[in-house]
Amino acid sequence: MPVITKCLLVFTLIVTIPLTVSTLLAEQTNPVHAHIGHVMDGFRSTPDGQGLLPTAIAEAKIAAQHAALVAGSADNLDGMKRHAGHVLHAVDPSEISSGPGLGFGVKPAAVGASRHIRMAADSEGASGNVTTHTQHVETSTNNTVQRSDELIALAKAIQEATTVASAATAAERLNTLAAQLISGRDANGDGRIGWQENEGGLQQAEQHANIMKKGEGLP
Repeated sequence: MPVITKCLLVFTLIVTIPLTVSTLLAEQTNPVHAHIGHVMDGFRSTPDGQGLLPTAIAEAKIAAQHAALVAGSADNLDGMKRHAGHVLHAVDPSEISSGPGLGFGVKPAAVGASRHIRMAADSEGASGNVTTHTQHVETSTNNTVQRSDELIALAKAIQEATTVASAATAAERLNTLAAQLISGRDANGDGRIGWQENEGGLQQAEQHANIMKKGEGLP
């Protein structure tokens, strides 16, 4: 290889490597994208390090499954109490330490998702895309936190019940509400479920978080 060509190659490598490294570092230290990543892609304290929102969804599926089992055990108070405990564990394991959930909980994951999406919007350099969809994600995750609190109260009421009849009303509400953790509900009766207060669930939060990611050019 001619000396001039070798020199050009070496110069190109010297220039390109620092630029590549600096670009990667810039991406890694972008606080807006970092907080979006915590919500959607990975968070160090979650099971398997997955994002806060996927964790909330996974736990919500477990909660809904066992809420349905509570409602389906209408002739068995012990069965209703057992599955109510499983709902509690999936919603918030600080309420009961063992169960079929992942050990993180719908409520803590939704609280974390709401907090980190707000941190993304409040970080320097946040785009209009981020600030707009933060409202949508934050509202839907806050709805989920409120539903989680009601589920906790209902599950505890079932565990404290002394008869099947006294547990039945709470069991029916528990089953309905657990399904709404993901799907949300049509609170205003307009035939659709939006992200708004009392409507959006984890499904709507995920939808708007993905729109946000796409708008930011994130994979």
